[in-house]
Amino acid sequence: MIGRIQRSADFERVLGAPSRVRSPHFAAYHVTAVPSLPGRNLSTEAAELSTADAQVAHSLVDETLVQALPQGCWLGLVVPKRHARRAVTRSLLKRQIRAAFASGAERGVVPPGLWVVRLRAPFDRKEYPSAASEALRLAARDELAQLVGKLARPPRPLPPAKPAPAPAAPTGA
Repeated sequence: MIGRIQRSADFERVLGAPSRVRSPHFAAYHVTAVPSLPGRNLSTEAAELSTADAQVAHSLVDETLVQALPQGCWLGLVVPKRHARRAVTRSLLKRQIRAAFASGAERGVVPPGLWVVRLRAPFDRKEYPSAASEALRLAARDELAQLVGKLARPPRPLPPAKPAPAPAAPTGA
């Protein structure tokens, strides 16, 4: 089972990383981490004046987050209105994304961590005139299956940094 990313901080953290895989309409982003815990406002019973002693910061032992490798997958979806105008289309695409990642997680293709899938280009309205057509559903499902299939490969290594050009020799004047 795949959990859902719910906090905007987690979305920002994942979308800040480079995309892991891309297809013509979708991009998948990945961070090997666990979702952040919601913050709590802990009250201290110190004086209410700002001139009083500094407040003691509380830290609950049970809520400390161990930075270990995550054991599960969490999925976030970004399907903007500018790429899918109708709510029916957005819902269809979200269902297809969830189904593709759930089947990939069951097969062990999707590595654990936080995932965000973003619709990065609209489907052509002339080719798919109906918002929830069978053709659109099949096209999205096939493209997402290819996208999840690419996840089985290890991530691309970053290209080596280019060496800085040697400084020009000074000319005698």
